[in-house]
Amino acid sequence: MRITRRKTFNAGHRLYRPEWDDEKNLEVFGSCSNPNWHGHNYTLFVTVEGPVDPHTGFVMNLKSLSRLIDSFVISKLDHRNINLEVGFMKGKIASTENLAVGIWEQLEKPVREHGARLYCVKLWETENHYVEYFGDKKS
Repeated sequence: MRITRRKTFNAGHRLYRPEWDDEKNLEVFGSCSNPNWHGHNYTLFVTVEGPVDPHTGFVMNLKSLSRLIDSFVISKLDHRNINLEVGFMKGKIASTENLAVGIWEQLEKPVREHGARLYCVKLWETENHYVEYFGDKKS
């Protein structure tokens, strides 16, 4: 069984490689490489899976999942500059793909400690695109 919690946050970022000049960054990342940054209203979907507990009827208590997401993710991202202020994104290109992986890494252990398995992190950056990350299935 799977259950999903939706959260929103606002954050700014810039897609760029510091070793490239502005022209090369613009060529590769387009307007998202604006040296003055830009922001998004993100929508995050966190899906967990596991057996339904016969005592509660839950895979995982959604209030607990909500608190975990707030504590390990939203508090670190909301109204922040992803490139400069988010510890788990230091040294990474602040793409939606890398952000989804970073969110997964923040939540995997706490979710497991609450008796469920993290199944998917889905992150909408704009109304036109989103990413889904299902963890590193090789490990």
